[in-house]
Formats: sequence, C-alpha cells, structure tokens
Amino acid sequence: MKKIALMYLAFFTPFLFAQWEPEIRLTFDDSTSYTSINNARWVSAEGNIIHAVWYDHRDGNDEIYYKRSTDDGTNWGADTRLTDEPQTSAYPSIATSGDNIHIVWFDGRDFNWEIYYKRSTDGGLTWEPDTGLTLDPANSQFTSVAVSGTNVHVVWREERDGNLEIYYKRSTDNGTTWESDIRLTSNTARSVEPTVAASESYVHVAWSDDRDTNWEIYYKRSTDGGVTWEPDMRFTNNPTRSEFNSIAVSGSNVHVVWQNNYDIYHRRSTDDGLTWEPDTALTDFGLARNPSIVSSGNNLHVVWFDYRDSNYEIYYKRSTDNGITWEPDTRLTDNAFFSARPSATCSDSGVHVIFYEDRDGNYEIYYKRNPTGNPGVQDRSYSTNISEILFVPTIFRDRIKIRFTQPSEKRLHLTLYNIYGAKLWEKSYSNTPSSLVIHDAEIRRLPAAVYFLFVSSDKRKFGSVKLIKQ
Repeated sequence: MKKIALMYLAFFTPFLFAQWEPEIRLTFDDSTSYTSINNARWVSAEGNIIHAVWYDHRDGNDEIYYKRSTDDGTNWGADTRLTDEPQTSAYPSIATSGDNIHIVWFDGRDFNWEIYYKRSTDGGLTWEPDTGLTLDPANSQFTSVAVSGTNVHVVWREERDGNLEIYYKRSTDNGTTWESDIRLTSNTARSVEPTVAASESYVHVAWSDDRDTNWEIYYKRSTDGGVTWEPDMRFTNNPTRSEFNSIAVSGSNVHVVWQNNYDIYHRRSTDDGLTWEPDTALTDFGLARNPSIVSSGNNLHVVWFDYRDSNYEIYYKRSTDNGITWEPDTRLTDNAFFSARPSATCSDSGVHVIFYEDRDGNYEIYYKRNPTGNPGVQDRSYSTNISEILFVPTIFRDRIKIRFTQPSEKRLHLTLYNIYGAKLWEKSYSNTPSSLVIHDAEIRRLPAAVYFLFVSSDKRKFGSVKLIKQ
C-alpha cells in the first residue's frame, strides 16, 4: 500500500504546480496596446501586489500606462496614464523594491529619443513627475532598469558616438538624484538591446553586438555597485545570430537567456558572473523568439513566443534546480490569434505573465498566472504595513534588536529566512513584549548576508523586514 502511495505521489507531483489559470484581459480600448521587447521587464511583484506597464495608442499617440493588482492578480485596478506628451512614449521597463516602483522608457518630447524615469514611493498610488535621464542630440532607446536596495541601475543603447553603444546610469538614493552616464562599450560595431540585473553590490549587463562580424551576446559586470566595470566578455560563439537576451539574478546565481537561430538558449553562473557554464538549448524547433527569464531561489521561469503551432503562441519552461534540468515546455495560449512579447515575474508561490494579443481585433494586454508555479517559496503576501507592528534596525552583527509598537494582536509569529526562502528559525509570542533581543548563538552562526524577518499573527500577515548581517 505504501509503495502504491509513493507511486501515486510521484506520478502526480509534476502536475501539482501546473495550475495555469485562464487569461485576464487588462486593457479595454479600441487602440493598440503593446509590451516592450524582452530586454526590459514590464511586470513586477512585491508580495501580493502585481505591477504592470505598457504603452498604448488610445490617446492618439503612444503613452505609458500602469496598472496594479493588490490581491495577487485576482482583480486589477484602473489604468493609470503615466505620460502626457504630444510625442510618442514607448517601451517601458519596471523594477520594484517594496513600495518603491521605478519605471523607465524612451520618448520623443525633445525631438529625438531620450530616456525618461518616473517613480512611485507608495506602491503605485501616486507618481512623481518625469525625470529626464539623457539629454543628447543622438537617439537613446531600448532601456532596462533594475533595483537593489536604494540603488537603481539603468542601461540603454545610444548613438551619440556615431554608432550604437551601451550606456549606464545609476541612482544611489532610490531615484531622487542621478549620477553621470557611463559608456559601457567602445568599439566600431553596433551594440544594442541591453538588459540589466542587480544583487547587492553586483550589477550584471548583457547585450547584442556585431563586432565579430556576427551578432553575438556580450556580458559585463560591476562588483562595486556600478562604480567600476570589468572588461567585456564574449558570451556566445555561433555562426548564426545570437540576440534578444534577458538576464536574471538570485543571490550569486546569474542566468542569461537569448535567441539563436530562432531557438532559446540558457547559460548560468553560480559565482556572481565570474565564471560561466556551457550553453543549454531550451528549444529545438527553430521557431522561438524573444525569451524573458525570472529567477526565484532555485526556480527559473522562462517565457517566449513561438510559431511551432503555425501561429505565434506564448510558451513557458521551468527549472526547479537552478537550471541544471528543465521541465517540458508548457503552451500558455491556445487560439488562432497573434500572442507575443511575454514577460514574467514571481510573487511567493505564484508566477505571473503579461503579454499582448490581437484576439479582440486590435492588440490588447493580457495577464495569466500560476498561483502554485513557484514551489518552495514562503508565502509573503501581506495586507498591513509592518511598521504598525515593530521596528527593526536594518544592520545587525551578533544580535537583532526589535522594538514592538503595541499591536492589537495578542499573539505574534516571527520567522527568519535567507534569500533562498529557507527557514532559519522562528519564535511566537503570546504576550508581546515592548522590546526583544535575539542574540548570541542564534545569530552568531549566521554568515554575513541578507535575510528577511517575516511577521504574522493568528489572523493577519503584516510584512517583512530586510536585514543585513555585517
């Protein structure tokens, strides 16, 4: 009987995390709504809040729009128009950290293409004015943004030097002020479509480049938060075009996917980009385009659009062991319409995908989710600000000091996780003290790293505090 039960579990386990729900239409107007190309991300998640951006022609010219869900994608709020210019605003990219939302795009308000930035510091409720990040007679286009703490990193392509080069800019104060541009490439070739990812002091950039008389993927990293940059690394070496790359990072694991001869490839580093393992082909049909990757602990999620069914459809692939092995492809759309340019994000146990499709007679934005597709990750969807419960200093060494703010709940639960979602310890308090010190052996054994302290009660989940041990 036990053997039968084990066989039953083994047979059904692959399907436990395959609960893709029907698509939800996010835009409803008689104009075209488009997502960006795959170097950028246009969906991001923080707990149970999902943020989406796109560009839309409903106003007679293309403008940037934003929409959010506060219940993990079940329901969506109204559209928010973020730009209001007579010229085109297009190809947005989004990155989030807590309540801070950072969006970049390029538009023609200055009579040539320039990069602009906008932020919200309250989770998308209100938005500050636009900030111009570039000001040059040459065109600046196809930007991508990443965030790590209060550091915001932006890359784009620009032709101020007479040919297309990759440029970089950063803010170290959450987007309030911005430092000068840094030119990342310097050759006579065309360098295009950069993508960026960041984790602590490491910043990773990949792009396409034809310096070798063929389009190849190149990679570059900074180990000091973008102050200095190491030399370019040629990432691919193929007789056919390698292009349209996407990059993701989780801890010291860095992952790049790209399109070569209309198949999707993956390559990883497990030491912060210092060394790289060989390529892995994720498709072999010769009909796949524009992959986008997101990582969450040991889980990797890749989406793209694919013509293997004689129609462009959205496809998805997952690895749960950090890219060592990959599950079979999953077709996410199944209709006779054009489905393209997907982007994915994760929130707790869920995977969320945004794409555009013309099933409604014009291109509209669609959303699809798998609420159990990111296994092994603690549920971190919270409905109340954690500051109502406690105050914790961000930096600690041999002890964590917590001050409680007299919550109404009589019983609180504290749980400490590492960045991979592994539980390190937990405590419960039936009578909440005014302060608490967690110290000595409980903390001393932890290596210097980033951790998350999660707080909940028997009735509610309040939030998390990011802690850094020095």
